[in-house]
Amino acid sequence: MSAPPRVLTVAGSDSGGGAGIQADLKTMLALGVHGMSVITAVTAQNSVGVQGAWELPVEAVRAQYRSVVDDIGVQAVKTGMLASAELVEAVAELITGTHAPAVVDPVGISKHGDSLLAASALDSVRTKLLPAATVATPNLDEVTQLTGLRVESEEGLREAAAAVLEYGPRWVLIKGGHLPGDAVDLLTDGSEEHWLRSPRHDNRHTHGTGCTLASAIAAGLAKGRTVPQAVGAAKEYVTGAIAAGFALGGGIGPVDHAWRLRA
Repeated sequence: MSAPPRVLTVAGSDSGGGAGIQADLKTMLALGVHGMSVITAVTAQNSVGVQGAWELPVEAVRAQYRSVVDDIGVQAVKTGMLASAELVEAVAELITGTHAPAVVDPVGISKHGDSLLAASALDSVRTKLLPAATVATPNLDEVTQLTGLRVESEEGLREAAAAVLEYGPRWVLIKGGHLPGDAVDLLTDGSEEHWLRSPRHDNRHTHGTGCTLASAIAAGLAKGRTVPQAVGAAKEYVTGAIAAGFALGGGIGPVDHAWRLRA
C-alpha cells in the first residue's frame, strides 16, 4: 500500500494532550494523513495552565527536521510554539528551503493566558517566519502582538488581515473566535476574500483550537487542496471538535479530535 500524504508539525509538546504536538498528531490521524513531529519545547501543562516550559536547543530542532524531511519527505509543514528568536529564525530557514506549503500558527499566548513566545522573538516572527508562510493563522491576541491593532468587531478583521499580509505570508486567516456572536474568520491573500462563519457553541472546553485548525489546514494542503478548500474543510472539522469538547481536570478541557469517529 502507498503511504498517505505526510505532514510535519514543528511545535511544542503539551503534557496534558490537548494542544501542541499532541493535538497536531491527533488531528492529522483523524484527517487521514501521516503526522510527523519536530519538538521545539517541552511544557508542563494541564487544564488550568502552563507550569513550566523548556525549549530545546536549535541543533536538536534542526536535526529532527532534517532527519524527517531528508528521508521521508513532506507534503506540508505546520509550525506552532517556537518560543525564542533563535528557534523562530532556524525554523523559518528550514521551511523556506522545503518545497512544501507551510502553515504558520504564530503561537504567542496559551488558552490560559500564559506567554509561549519571548517578546524578543516577535521581530523574528514578523521578518523571518511570516514571509515563509503559505498561510498564517493568528488569533486576535496574536494580531495585537504582531501589529499593535486591537480588533473589537467583525469589521476590523479586514484591517487586521491587511496588516499581517504586510509581513509577507501568501494568505492570512484572521481567526475571529474571540469576538461576540458567530465564530467568524477571514481568509484573504489581499485580493480575494473568503468569510467563514459558523455558529458559536456554548462549550468552554476549547483547549487546542488553534493548533487543531492549523494542523487541519496543513492536512488539506498535503492532500492537494487549494488554500480556500483546505481552510474551509479545516473550519468545518474544528467546529465539530469544539462542539464535542469535553471536561478534563479542573480547568479548560480539550476539543475532541476524534468527534467524527464518535458520531
